[in-house]
Amino acid sequence: MRRLLFLLPMTLLLLLGLFLLVGLGLNPRLIPSPLVDRPAPAFTLPALEDPERRVGHTDLQGRVALVNVWASWCTSCRREHRVLSDLARRHDLPLYGINYKDERADALAYLGRFGNPYRWNGHDREGRAGIDWGVYGTPETFVLDADGRIRYKHAGPLTPERVQREILPLVARLRQEDP
Repeated sequence: MRRLLFLLPMTLLLLLGLFLLVGLGLNPRLIPSPLVDRPAPAFTLPALEDPERRVGHTDLQGRVALVNVWASWCTSCRREHRVLSDLARRHDLPLYGINYKDERADALAYLGRFGNPYRWNGHDREGRAGIDWGVYGTPETFVLDADGRIRYKHAGPLTPERVQREILPLVARLRQEDP
């Protein structure tokens, strides 16, 4: 009986250790998004550059496009910014921004310093639109088809390799599917 009392806690401890070991080996950026293959969430936000103007999900339809969720306080966003600028410029790909949980003045200063590759930026000060998009953190990038459906989500900074290997082939395929 004493032996059983000793083995039971040891077995439970080993199982807990196994679960922790498996969990630590998982890549949090590979979390699938339930929004893939669904229409982009409905949202309307004040434009970052002009708070009197409203931007939103209806502006995202009609062409294959990227939506990037970013913030001036996000160091990974700074690493990604040059990649996004190059992508928007060299591949004639509409890029829209959702400025997430950021102060307007800080976001405008960031764009002034690093350049503005976005066609527009929605200012999501409270993060409510980000919640609807399933944002875990910044940066996150979504590829939308011409009907405004999310076809791909990437959490974390985009790299030139990922753009070449995943984003551009998907964009080319979606452009071919667009009538």
